Amino acid sequence: MRIVSVDELTRHLSGLKLSAQTHENPNAHPDHDPGPRVVVSGNMAVPWEGLECVDRALERYILHALNAPPGIPTREGVTAETCFVGAGMRKHPALSYVPSRLSLVPVLLERVIPADLVLLHCAPPRDGMLSLGIEVNILPAAIEGCRRRSGRIIAVINDQMPYTYGDAQIPESIIDLAIEVSRPLPTHAPLTPDEDSMTIGQRVAARVADGSTLQMGIGGVPDATLAALTGRTGLRVWTEMFSDGVLDLDRIGALDPHHPLTTSFLFGSQELYDWVDGNHRVRMMRTEHTNDPGLIAQQRLMVSVNTALEVDLFGQANASRINARIFSGFGGQTDFIVGAIHCPGGQSFIALRSWHPKADVSTIVPLLDEPVTSFQQSAIVTEQGVAELFGYSQQAQARHLIRDAAHPRVKDELWEEARELGLA
Repeated sequence: MRIVSVDELTRHLSGLKLSAQTHENPNAHPDHDPGPRVVVSGNMAVPWEGLECVDRALERYILHALNAPPGIPTREGVTAETCFVGAGMRKHPALSYVPSRLSLVPVLLERVIPADLVLLHCAPPRDGMLSLGIEVNILPAAIEGCRRRSGRIIAVINDQMPYTYGDAQIPESIIDLAIEVSRPLPTHAPLTPDEDSMTIGQRVAARVADGSTLQMGIGGVPDATLAALTGRTGLRVWTEMFSDGVLDLDRIGALDPHHPLTTSFLFGSQELYDWVDGNHRVRMMRTEHTNDPGLIAQQRLMVSVNTALEVDLFGQANASRINARIFSGFGGQTDFIVGAIHCPGGQSFIALRSWHPKADVSTIVPLLDEPVTSFQQSAIVTEQGVAELFGYSQQAQARHLIRDAAHPRVKDELWEEARELGLA
C-alpha cells in the first residue's frame, strides 16, 4: 500500500487505463460508453475525499453505491448505478437502478457488473490489516470482482473510522493507493418515536420471546420495538444493519453477552461508533453471509421486522416504489422474510401505520398498483392491531387485514373490494 496526496491520487486516476472500455456492460446504452465502473462505500461511509478525486479525474464513469446519501455527483457524465436507491440518487438525472435482492448484489458485482475501481473508507491498519469500519456490506465481493479483472483498489484511511472485525478486516497488501484524512463520520440521531410507532413497537415486542434473534432496520417503528424489549433477556442480533437501539439493549443487559452481534453495516450516534471501535463482540460480515436465508434460518427464534409503503389484501407488500418510480429497492426484506419463516419458531413481521400521514391514504389497499417487494410474512402489524397471515387461507388473510390492521375509515370500502376480488 502506498500513501499518496490527494493531488497525486487525482493525477494517477487521470492517467489510468481502466478496463471498462473493452468490457461489455449489460446496462450500457448501445450508443453510449458510460466509462469505467467505480464501486464506493455507501450509507454513512462514503469516502468523500476519494470520490472527489475520482470525479475530477474521470470525464465519464458509473458510480455504484448502496443507499447513497446526498452529495453524490450529479453532473453530466456520471451514471448513478445502484441496487438500493438512497436519498443521494433518488432524483439523480442519470439513475440506473439494477433490481436485486441484497443477498444477490455480491453475485452481480463478482460476475455480472464487476468494478474497474473500488473506493473504500477504512480505519488505520492494525497488525497489517485495515478495517472497513461501519460498512462491509457488498464491498468484499466488489474487491474480489475488481481484482479478478486487474482493477484498482483505492483506500481513504480515516483515523476517525471505528476499527471493526470479521469480514471488515482486509490486508494492506491489496490496496494500490491510499490517502489519509481525519474527518468525523456522519451521525444519525435516534428520533423519539411518535404514539403510533410506539403502539406498533409494543405490539411487535409482545411477540418476541426471551432468547430470540433480532433483525430490524432503522426508523421509528424499529426503534420503538427495541425500546419495548427492555424486559427481555438473552436476545441475539443477526441483521444486515443496526443502530443505537442495540446499544441500549446491551446497556440494560437484554442481550446475550456470550453471543456475537452479527451485522453488515451500521450507522447511528458517535457513542455507537465509539462502542463498536475495537469491540470483538461485533462481527461485521459480508452481505452474502448476513443475508443468506439458509444462515438466517439457522438462528435461534429468528424475528424479522421490516416495513412497507403499503400492503394489499393478498398480503403482498410494496416497500420499493411510488407511482412506479423506484424509491428504494428490495434490500434485504425478502432475504430475512424467507429466512425467518424457515427458522423453527421464527417470525417475520411487516410493521407500518394503517394510515399514511403525508399522502393521507390508507396503507392497507385492495390490490397493489406497484410491483411486489415481498409476501408471505407471519403477520402485518399496525397501530390498529396484528393481522395474522402465515398458514391462513387467502380469505382469512384478507379478513384479518381488514378487521385487525386496517384504519376504521376504510374498512367498509375494503370489505366491498374484498368481495369483488373473491376474498370475502
